[in-house]
Amino acid sequence: MLPVENIIPLIPQEPPFVMVGKLLHSDENFTRSSFVIRPDNVFVKNNIFLEAGLMENIAQTAALRAGYLAQAENKPVTVGYIGAVKDFEIFRLPKIDDEIITEVSIENQILDVTVLSGKVWLNGVLLAQCEMKVFSRNE
Repeated sequence: MLPVENIIPLIPQEPPFVMVGKLLHSDENFTRSSFVIRPDNVFVKNNIFLEAGLMENIAQTAALRAGYLAQAENKPVTVGYIGAVKDFEIFRLPKIDDEIITEVSIENQILDVTVLSGKVWLNGVLLAQCEMKVFSRNE
């Protein structure tokens, strides 16, 4: 798969609440996205991308996966909701103009509930990680 730069049709979020930039890779169990932190981002304070932004970035990477798979099957993009977050660890916060890489691995999926592990990287350094439970439904 080639990187997908026009990600807006793949996710239910709309600007200014988009926390992913490009879809770099996606298959049944693994997705990787990139995102450049801009100064006008709603989760930027004092030139730092906040913890909530990292969590939302992981969730939106999962949404990218779901949207990409739905599009491949000619199905509508579903809306997802974070149901639970476990072991959310922040090791460092990125700043404006940093390009973060986010990886989501699917641990389990039963009906409309997906359990995933997410990791956010900057230049090969792990910034954050967590396990997340996401509930999805068609609008």
